[in-house]
Amino acid sequence: MTDKLKIENWKLIEKFLIEFLKDEVYKTGLRGAVVGLSGGLDSAIVSVLAQKAFGDRFLAVMLPTHSSSANSLKDAYELINKFSIRHELISIGEYIDVYDSKNLYSSNISRGNFMARMRMATLYDISAREEALVIGTSNKSEILLGYGTIFGDLASAINPIGDLYKSDLFEFAKYLNIPESIISKPPSADLFEGQSDESEIGASYYQIDKIYKLYVEERWKIEKIIEVVGDEVLVKKLISRIYKNQFKRTTPVIAKLTNRTFGHDFLYSRDSGL
Repeated sequence: MTDKLKIENWKLIEKFLIEFLKDEVYKTGLRGAVVGLSGGLDSAIVSVLAQKAFGDRFLAVMLPTHSSSANSLKDAYELINKFSIRHELISIGEYIDVYDSKNLYSSNISRGNFMARMRMATLYDISAREEALVIGTSNKSEILLGYGTIFGDLASAINPIGDLYKSDLFEFAKYLNIPESIISKPPSADLFEGQSDESEIGASYYQIDKIYKLYVEERWKIEKIIEVVGDEVLVKKLISRIYKNQFKRTTPVIAKLTNRTFGHDFLYSRDSGL
């Protein structure tokens, strides 16, 4: 994928992803979708796609905590109003209060993981009520980085943007007419005050994606990437994260003891029917 895609390509991608959502949801026998809307870029894009796919059978759920940015909620409502999205707000702050009272020595990371898992647990409860599927919002850059929480934001039934790099999603968002306030703000999981994806990683998503596109898509050798990028430490750090976090991209591995083991050779497609 080139650094900047043409509008014509985004039209095709939008159409494909809307049909992808419909096909993957309807084949389960369900009729709708649920997305956790944070006010950030990724969930905004997925929410707009789901709204176009399912209309009133789509529900965007905002799940703020005490530490969530007020601007995130404001941005989420701006998107909701602009695209007439059915929505619900559920504060999970009390869950975090209980966690904090029981875990006096927790770190920002462990606390953030708990928040992410509580949000996803709530989304799955709502999806059962709505007879809908939970739609994922993790992009390809985050998935390669391992920048997500198992059974938290990485949990979902289907994911329409998991093969799109973060830097490309900025362009896609402009095409979809996502509010500028969402596009222009620094990417953040909004798990604690002042948190920023790029500051934690130590590089911008444009730098990250340049390296990942060369390594993953173009299959370049590490030495050649270092020569082009000019930052050996960053290149090796980012590529090592792909392998270090592979466990986050796989389903639980089952020890093989019988002739037909899930994941090894129990490979019937759900699309094939009985």
